Parts: sequence; C-alpha cells; structure tokens
Amino acid sequence: MDSNQIKDVEKELWSAADSLRANSKLTAAEYKDPVLGLILLRFAQNRFEETKRQLEKDIPVHPRTGKKEVTKDHFLGASSLYLQEESKYEHLAELPEGKDISEAVNHAMQLIEDDHADLAGILPKNYQDLDSDLLKELIRIFNTEAIRSISGDVFGRIYEYFLMQFSMSGAGAQEGGEFFTPPSLVQLIVNFIEPDHGVVHDPACGSGGMFVQTAHFIGDHNKSVNESITAYGTELKTNNTRLAKMNLAIHGMEGKIIEDNSFYSDPHNLVGKCDFVMANPPFNVDKIDKKKDFVINDARLPFGLPKNDNGNYLWIQYFHSYLNEKGRAGFVMASSATDAGNTEKLIRQKLIETGDVEAIVSVGNNFFYTRNLPCHLWFFNKNKKDKNTILMIDARNTFRKVNATINDFTPDQLEGLTTIIKSYRGETVDFKANEWLTKNFESGTYEDVEGLCKVATMDEIIENDYSLTPGRYVGFSIHIDEDFNYKGRMAEIYDELAKLNSESDELMQAIQGLKL
Repeated sequence: MDSNQIKDVEKELWSAADSLRANSKLTAAEYKDPVLGLILLRFAQNRFEETKRQLEKDIPVHPRTGKKEVTKDHFLGASSLYLQEESKYEHLAELPEGKDISEAVNHAMQLIEDDHADLAGILPKNYQDLDSDLLKELIRIFNTEAIRSISGDVFGRIYEYFLMQFSMSGAGAQEGGEFFTPPSLVQLIVNFIEPDHGVVHDPACGSGGMFVQTAHFIGDHNKSVNESITAYGTELKTNNTRLAKMNLAIHGMEGKIIEDNSFYSDPHNLVGKCDFVMANPPFNVDKIDKKKDFVINDARLPFGLPKNDNGNYLWIQYFHSYLNEKGRAGFVMASSATDAGNTEKLIRQKLIETGDVEAIVSVGNNFFYTRNLPCHLWFFNKNKKDKNTILMIDARNTFRKVNATINDFTPDQLEGLTTIIKSYRGETVDFKANEWLTKNFESGTYEDVEGLCKVATMDEIIENDYSLTPGRYVGFSIHIDEDFNYKGRMAEIYDELAKLNSESDELMQAIQGLKL
C-alpha cells in the first residue's frame, strides 16, 4: 500500500467513525480513547496473524508432538502482541447476537493487559459507555477485507491520523500550555537532529509523537528501530501516558514511559547520557515550587534558577543537561523565550557561551490545531563544529495553508529547511533538489537569504544583547520604502519589547511579594 492509498484509507476510516459520533451524544474527548483502543485491537490481530505465519515457517517441529507449536514466548520474542482467542478482533466481530459486546471488548482489553505487563492499566475498558449499536458499527468499519489485509506500519499511521483529527476537533488540547504536536513540526525536529542511534529522551512525551516520527526516520534508513535506539519518556498526564504506550505498542516500539512530573523528578536518571532529546513541553508554566529540595539541588540546572514564575528556562536547561558530549536536542518553545529578560537573559547568555546552540527556527501562526500561536524550534548540538555561530531561520513565511485555520510544511519545504542545516554543518547537499530550494537559493549553494536565514556570528549575537530571535538577524525580504530603516526600527521594537518584558517580570515579583 503506497502513501496515497494509506491517506485514502485514513480519510475513509475517519469519515466513517466521525459520522457515527456525530449521530451519538458523545463528545470528541469521550469518543477518542475507545476508538483508539479498537484501532490497537485491530492492529494486534493483523500483527498476530502476520507473526504467526512467519513463526510457523521459522520454528522447528516439536520432537514429541511432531507439530510446530507457536507459544506466547515466540510472539514476545518477535516484538508482537500475543492474543488469546477472546482478545482477537475476529472473535469480537463474530460475536453472536445477544452477547454483551461492550463486556466482550472490555474483557479482550483485560486479557491483553494480563499477557503484557508493560500495557497493564493502559488500555481503555469503558466500552459500556458506548451504545451497543454504535460499538458494533465501529467494530464493523475496522473489519473490512481491506483493513484485515493491512500489514507493516500502516496501522501506526492510522493511529497517528486519528490522534491528529481528534486534536483538531478539540479532544487533544490540554490545559497548562500543552498542545498536541503537529506532525509537520515533529518531522522537522527529527530531520534536524537525526535520532538514529543510542538513547532518545522526551521528558514531556505527551502521546509519544516524537518517538513515532523517530521510528519512521529510522525505518526510512532501513534500520530496526528497537535495535537502533532506546526510548525514554516522561509524561505528567495519566491519559497521555496511556496514549503514548498504546502508540509505541501499535508501532512495534519498545520504550520506557513513566508517569511523573519532570519539574520535580528525573525518573530515568539521564543527565549527561542522552544521544538525542526531543520535546514539546508545556509553554509558560507557572506556580512551580522552586523551593523544593529537588529543584534547588537539581543537576539539570547548571546555569541557575530563573527568578520569574515561568518554567521555560527550566525546560531549556533540562534539555541541554541531558545531552552527552556528542548529543543533539530539538524542542518547541514559546516565542517569548528567545528574548526573555532578567535572570532568563543571563541563563540564555551562559547557554549561548557554551557554543552548543546550533539553530533557532521561527514558526508562524496556525501550526497548532487548537490555538493560534507562533513558536520557536530550538536546536542544541554538543558536537557542533563552529561554536562561534548560530544558524537563524525565519520560517514564518514558509508554510502551506491546509485550511482556513491550519498551516503546515510541504514535503519540499521540509526538505529545503533540512538542507539548510545540513549545509551549515558542512555536509554535501543539493540546493537544486526541489522547487522551494531553487526559488530561495538561486546560486545553487548556501547563502544568507534576507528574510529567511542567516548564520549569525557571536559578535552579532552580543550586539543584539544575546537575543535568539531569528527576525533580528535575517532581516526582511520585502521593502516598500527604500529610505526607511526597517531593520533598525525592528531592532528598536525588539529592545522596547525586552524592556517591557523586564518591567512586567519585576511588577509580577512585586505583586507576589505583597502580603494580602
């Protein structure tokens, strides 16, 4: 099945499932977990049958029985979910009339958990909340001949597609600055840091999208994901933890996902041990208890505690501290962090002086499905060749309009942005590989492009008061008044904004210091 066929299947399945919900009284949030659970069950059946056929070819005949006896251990050794008869999708699809379908599905989920300790307490078992006719129809739409014949990672892609669609319908947004990370941004992060070996860590892993895209990246290079990497994730929210473990299971990935609060713990003990760190942490989290002993003595904060009530510069330091001597990190961060003042500026200065900040990418509005907000992608590289420069990319005008409220990157744009950073690293690349590159780099080689990219020197960064906002460096590609100093005026505006941010922080500290 090629990519276009997969997309057609995704859309067809979603349309059918969403139509069923529209005719029910369920919200998208209530509907999400049961549907994703059925996708996992359907995948498990397909994977079980595929693995069974292969095992029956490979295992020897039992000397006593004269038969090939495929056991649970054989399935587990093949990184496949083992299924008892009553946990098979076909058993549910063929359930006689009059049998309690919701009880049967709940039982199937429990049997799978009983056989796989890493899934214990993870799978949804609330199918009694669905009308029985609705549940039967859902089981039917995932039981067509075309679906039964699917193999490989197609189900993983269907799972991701459903996650995305649920998020777009409002079921994936979280409180506290958390948002489902759009695949387009995840793919750009993965393309930039190339996580193809060793320890991969996401301390705010959500539904596991960073790991999944890593698996795609490794698979595209014809490698085995479980042989190439060890995935470690931490997630605060119980439901997200469940989604992440299901996501890894459906992609055949092994991973260690722990439900915990990364602000107050380092459950995997990974400081200085990670080859790659990826994350989309919650933005601008406040009310963090910085008086906790763990925070005060945290080895992940080598540049100090920021005084303001904001978690951004805790996250930034965590990501840097996890890296080993050759590690790379890529993460999403609130736009305000690149110019934050006071103690945050001092931390940013120290971080820049390490020479490990490799690139900053500005991303425009409408990439997140439920909130209209810009962001920045930060990239660290402890093995960076040129410690005295930082690649600045302003991609706010680089996007494809998916619909009235959602943007993403086209494949050409993703390839083009990736080519830029590869060139910055000194790799041999082709700036004529696609139309986007040809349009922006007419010379066929890397050059600073006004309004798009610039290799900023340390002197320029110091001159800009250690700002990491690409717009301060790349300039503007459109000039209306040749006599007006747009670049200079924008620098003044950024300075004014930095002062206002500083005054705001001071005012907030003063307010917090008042005894009411």
